[in-house]
Amino acid sequence: MSSIKLREYEALDYQSLLRLWEITDLGGNERGDNATSIERSLLHDGKLWVLERTESKEIIGCCWLTNDSRRLYLHHLGIHPEYQQKGYGKLLTKRALTHAKNLKMQIKLEVHHTNKIALNIYNQLGFKFLEGYEVMIKRK
Repeated sequence: MSSIKLREYEALDYQSLLRLWEITDLGGNERGDNATSIERSLLHDGKLWVLERTESKEIIGCCWLTNDSRRLYLHHLGIHPEYQQKGYGKLLTKRALTHAKNLKMQIKLEVHHTNKIALNIYNQLGFKFLEGYEVMIKRK
């Protein structure tokens, strides 16, 4: 049986991470999620953790936190479909919460309203909806 290791992102992980994002519909270049934006966020006190199968070195999960000096933003928390509903999403979310607590910062996130599994995890861990807010973005 394969064992799973939680570790920090390394630049050599980018292509594997991009494949995971494509499989889980989390991001990619069209959203501005590229190696440069990851490295820039890490230089500004962000964090990116990956879950890796130790034998194959396959990345099966990730959690990216960015830091704007007021709060942390949780992005791209995703688990490969073959490994979902095994507690890995909660493990990554708890890691992010521990990091935020150590920094004495709050975490903000966005989650699609149809992602019931993620919504359940976030509710269990104490996240609350921001009443009255709509999410907007301008990409170009």
